Amino acid sequence: MTGVTAFRLPTNLSEFAAGGREPQLTEWAATLPAVVPELVERWELTVAEPYEPGGQCSWVAPATTADGDPVVLKVGYLHTEAEHEAEGLRFWDGDGAVRVYAAVTFGDTSALLLERAQPGTLLARSVPPLEQDVVLAGLLRRLWRRPPAGHPFRTLASMCEYWARDFEERAGAAPARYDRGLLREGVALYRELPLTSDDDVLLCTDLHPENIVAAVREPWLVIDPKPYVGDRTYDATQHMFNMDRLMADPGALSDRMAGLLDLDPKRLRLWLFARCVQECPEWDGLYDVAVRLAP
Repeated sequence: MTGVTAFRLPTNLSEFAAGGREPQLTEWAATLPAVVPELVERWELTVAEPYEPGGQCSWVAPATTADGDPVVLKVGYLHTEAEHEAEGLRFWDGDGAVRVYAAVTFGDTSALLLERAQPGTLLARSVPPLEQDVVLAGLLRRLWRRPPAGHPFRTLASMCEYWARDFEERAGAAPARYDRGLLREGVALYRELPLTSDDDVLLCTDLHPENIVAAVREPWLVIDPKPYVGDRTYDATQHMFNMDRLMADPGALSDRMAGLLDLDPKRLRLWLFARCVQECPEWDGLYDVAVRLAP
């Protein structure tokens, strides 16, 4: 797409915006046919078609700079969780994650010019699940570092408090068979666990095999982090939510990841239990996983 003459939304963004569940995002998506060409001109890019099926909150496409360098243009809806993506990537500075070359925010838009990992194949489509565990664990162990004083990142505790309040608003709609005492215990842990960490580091918070891509500079690089500072044990949970093994044997899966990441297995089980509770009102099957993990 040179000169942006054939703009289109990728499938997932198009469908999510058309669904109208988040009216502000729907309005934002309607601005992209004007916003993307402005960014292309600003950074002097030649842009190809967006990646498919893409994400629900961003328009992402391979591009080439005026000097012929391969890059990625990411134009995202400026939602809370991804607020410090550029700062996180700058902190990691290419060590296990893609580099960020430029960033700008305006209105509801966050735009990033990123390193293009080539061939860019997703880890989820490249190796068997057990090997995915090993790759992901190796990347997390490298990324977990303490940010310097004066950093901009929010705390994991603040994120958990936000989602705990959200859970309390939704819990009444949970099926009658759900034990309310167990739900209260889970959401209480969700609030308490981030406050009892004595080794806070910068977290990805959303790392799973769909957010790890094959590259030449390194075998694998992390993309799309949602940085917060807090308990590294939390960071092991998102990967487990992206696999069938969570339903089959959550305890064994949790213990495996604890071993790969040198984490306290009891603490990781508590985090996994708390997260299953927090997610279960809308995620079929997670309540039963929570019951199996309950302390």
